[in-house]
Amino acid sequence: MMHFTQFFSLLLSLAALASSKSTNTPYAYSPYRYSPYTYSSDDTPAGGLSFQYPFPVHFYEFTSQQKHLSMAYMDVPPANGTTFKGAITLLHGKNFCGATWNYTAHVLAADGFRVIIPDQIGFCKSSKILQYQFSLHQLATNTNGLLNSLNITNATIMGHSMGGMISSRYALTFPDQTHQLVLVDPLGLEDWQAIGVPYQIIDTSFQTELATTFSSVKAYQQATYYSGNWSSSYDIWVQMLMDVYEGPEGRTFAYDMALTTDMIFTEPIVYQLPNLAMKSLLIVGDEDNTAIGKAWAPANIKPLLGHYEVLGKETAARVPNMTLIEFPTLGHAPQVEDPVGFHAALLGWLGQT
Repeated sequence: MMHFTQFFSLLLSLAALASSKSTNTPYAYSPYRYSPYTYSSDDTPAGGLSFQYPFPVHFYEFTSQQKHLSMAYMDVPPANGTTFKGAITLLHGKNFCGATWNYTAHVLAADGFRVIIPDQIGFCKSSKILQYQFSLHQLATNTNGLLNSLNITNATIMGHSMGGMISSRYALTFPDQTHQLVLVDPLGLEDWQAIGVPYQIIDTSFQTELATTFSSVKAYQQATYYSGNWSSSYDIWVQMLMDVYEGPEGRTFAYDMALTTDMIFTEPIVYQLPNLAMKSLLIVGDEDNTAIGKAWAPANIKPLLGHYEVLGKETAARVPNMTLIEFPTLGHAPQVEDPVGFHAALLGWLGQT
């Protein structure tokens, strides 16, 4: 297993090499694509997912909507010998789990952060539930309850994709407990229904979720997350997702995914982002074309959706104290597609605070 110091030294050396070749961007690109995945011997199957996580998994037990729920999370301490820089919470996207933040957690812990990585209710190693009102407010409140249980009352909140929506709602709902905000290709930067995408009922989304296969997930992620490219190193994230779909709680998970699709589609964050008061960072891959509802949108509406090369600039221009970092050649998951360039940019911004 790679130690924190070795991991961080490698990251810095590669970032420095890439930076020496860059003349017109504040961050560096690199052909480096290896994202070492570590495993924890303390992890056990939970929530219908046997996929082994990189750090020990703990469980926050609580009651919500008259139901007892279990929220899985990883609590990664700052590396020995580092100066403590505070807590940072990493929120996963809809087609991801907390484990996808493996590389980022190593980098941040090596830089002195305590890293909290939950699986949202309905996802991965957390409780699956058929009767639950999924909303951004509810998931943000669940996350806040977790942090309070850990005596964390002020943290940097960072989210990717759907996690970016939850992070935004968290910051709007709990501004006094949000030190700063980092959004990575968040969903909801446009109102798909207002553009012309019709509403799809939950039952239809459920049938789509039940038909999920490794090939369908890979095809979607290749086209949307990785600009049409694919590396065998991405297979692990597809298999992680399929482990839940094909596991003992797969049918309930599929229904929860239909419920969260409805949540994402009906709760765009674009209208309230200008109300954010804290310092924030928006990171986008300009090749990202994610848009909930594109699959069932009319043919004349599809071309209008998911232009992150435009959405990023428009959003940053409307939100006070927001910094925009764009990766022109990357898609929806820049932290996976170019981990060195992404984390060099992230640490550079965090280091300014």
